[in-house]
Amino acid sequence: MRFLFLLCTLLIIQNAHAVKALSITKVAQGVYVHFGKHEMPNKINHGAIANIGFIIGGSCVAVIDTGGNPEQGFALKKAIVKITDKPVCYVINTHVHPDHIYGNIAFKSDKVKFIGHNKLARAMSTRGQYYIDKAADQLNIKLTEKNIIPPDIPVKKKLTIDLGGRKLTINAHPTAHTDNDITVFDRKTQTLWMSDLLFLEHLPVIDGSLLGWLTELNKLEKKTYKIVIPGHGPVVTDWPKSLKLEKKYLQILLTEIREMIKQGKFLEEAIKKVGYSERKKWKLFDQFHKKNVTAAFAELEWED
Repeated sequence: MRFLFLLCTLLIIQNAHAVKALSITKVAQGVYVHFGKHEMPNKINHGAIANIGFIIGGSCVAVIDTGGNPEQGFALKKAIVKITDKPVCYVINTHVHPDHIYGNIAFKSDKVKFIGHNKLARAMSTRGQYYIDKAADQLNIKLTEKNIIPPDIPVKKKLTIDLGGRKLTINAHPTAHTDNDITVFDRKTQTLWMSDLLFLEHLPVIDGSLLGWLTELNKLEKKTYKIVIPGHGPVVTDWPKSLKLEKKYLQILLTEIREMIKQGKFLEEAIKKVGYSERKKWKLFDQFHKKNVTAAFAELEWED
């Protein structure tokens, strides 16, 4: 058993050395993003489809999401080393979805603390085995329980960390895109890393609560940010104007589903009729829209 463990460790180290540095874009002073593609996770992209990146402080680096597979995590790590000699001190996972957490293993170290929503560990535990079982078939990657790394520091409401003259405020949100969403605010550049609470170009995906998501967007809409980084799509510099398309789509789901429920209609009809006025405005609409309607209908059906 010891031999097998050492062999696996050696293979991981060899793979890490073979990986090329991830392409990175500087979007603000000390803030770097790798932009994902608008694709379904598959055996070709291996789940590497989300925006991920890092923020450099005076003494250390905070990684924000690590990618859709271990190799992407190592590629991100290599990109960081090319840009700065400061060590990674935190890995912040914005939520449980695989395209944001499967690169975690690349940063696992006694010197690195993982941060996430206080419900993230439970979500990882609940979904972990399913994720592991499906990774080979869907993404052509092999995972074990060691790849599902829960937070060392759970955030219930708000947490401030200091990277050395650079403070980041991490906010844990009520159920919205998922039940374990967090956002990261960099005070120095007035940048909000919003992750999957904001989708641009890529259709928003409901894995939490439609009502909760709209509530959180209404709160964030009233705040001022110079830069907003979505989980999928380009960086925003015109907040809150850029929020309108996502909010409109979610509001249409709310309005049209409520009306169908009021009329005594059933889910099957809602799936065929709700929200199709938005079809041409979003990529991956056909892949996710029916799931969104199903989730929203199930939620709204039990409204008081």
